[in-house]
Amino acid sequence: LIYDSFAQYLVAEKGYDEDLLTLAPDSLDFCCKGLVLDIEEGNFLKLAEDGTVLRASHGTKSMTSEEILETYGRREWKHFNTVSGMVSRSAKYYLYDNYFDLPGALLCARVVDCLDQHDGQKKYDFWKDMVAAVQHNYKITAFKEDCGMYFPEVKNHPDKYLQRCPESVKKWLKQLKSAGKILLLITSSHSDYCRLLCEHIIGNDFEEYFDIVITNALKPGFFSHTPNQRPFRTLENDEEQEALLSLDKPGWYSQGNAIQLYELLKKMTGKLDPKVVYFGDSMHSDIFPARHYSNWETVFILEELLGDKVTMSAETESEPLEKKGKYEGDEPKAPYFVSKQWGSFFMDRLPGLENAEETLVRTWSCKCISTYSTIAIPSLEAIADLPLDYRFTRFSNSSATAGYYPSPPRELLPNEESVTMK
Repeated sequence: LIYDSFAQYLVAEKGYDEDLLTLAPDSLDFCCKGLVLDIEEGNFLKLAEDGTVLRASHGTKSMTSEEILETYGRREWKHFNTVSGMVSRSAKYYLYDNYFDLPGALLCARVVDCLDQHDGQKKYDFWKDMVAAVQHNYKITAFKEDCGMYFPEVKNHPDKYLQRCPESVKKWLKQLKSAGKILLLITSSHSDYCRLLCEHIIGNDFEEYFDIVITNALKPGFFSHTPNQRPFRTLENDEEQEALLSLDKPGWYSQGNAIQLYELLKKMTGKLDPKVVYFGDSMHSDIFPARHYSNWETVFILEELLGDKVTMSAETESEPLEKKGKYEGDEPKAPYFVSKQWGSFFMDRLPGLENAEETLVRTWSCKCISTYSTIAIPSLEAIADLPLDYRFTRFSNSSATAGYYPSPPRELLPNEESVTMK
């Protein structure tokens, strides 16, 4: 749906090739978290922890080791120092780090293929159109106005796109609240879309689970901006009202900043430095800024940890994605699949120079996990049944694997089997 809603816009409004509208069943294999799009070159890159390019594609076509060495050499990619500081805005590159915008990576790659075919371009300037497609589909009024393709479709067929929250997780949220914890929901989605999702997945009483709900939080800016740059606002009928000078009581708010939120938490808990544990699934919008700017404990929801658990039989492995049931039925059969084109999210081989020994290295995505998250888990369900006083082992300088719960991905374990990577 996300792919289609962007593609429709590019074709209808910006005159792009109609071929973009058809999607081959196995083409979603291209979508892999942690890719960086080098916008001017039309190349997608998978980076090692030191910024070396491990794999690359021009458009959708994989580059050979020789082409990678020729284009990028054996040194860090030229924008690595800014990207590794998680700089969010750049006209030079874009970081794909969550499932919400990942289908856009496939679309951009196919746009590059089309442009090459027709014009043999060397420098690409499709990015402004891509941004316009995102803004058209996701702008704050789009839900109310039934604008774009994304919101109308989710509104009309919520069961097709949304999985209900497991009972164990609802019970866990209630237990946390009963134990005196303050529960917050902070999302960059606008209030109307947030309400649709939460009512559908948690129930009409979802507001009772949370003390504070913050929508249109515009992360990562929520963490990095000061109160006067981004004040909180109240909502009436999903319309934002005047800016608040301070946050005085729990409730539902829009926009805002972590500094004033923390002041409210001090007031509510009666503590000088209340501890906050923040759960998120985007390194760039959630985990990095919550740790870096607010020094909160961070729990990274990392679906890639599920890739380990599912050993598919050979015949299901070769079936196209639709049949694997990633999106069908209540229980996704293959919760996470490893991209054949891009390989493991956690480790990869350095492209070897002729006859040189191949070395296995951690990816940049993998390094970020142990650097910025306290622990990483595959889902909330994975911890919902644990006692509230369960003690997790955290990532630390001495261990880059200790924080994975229930266990580190196989590729990171130092044994023979893990080295024979597919």
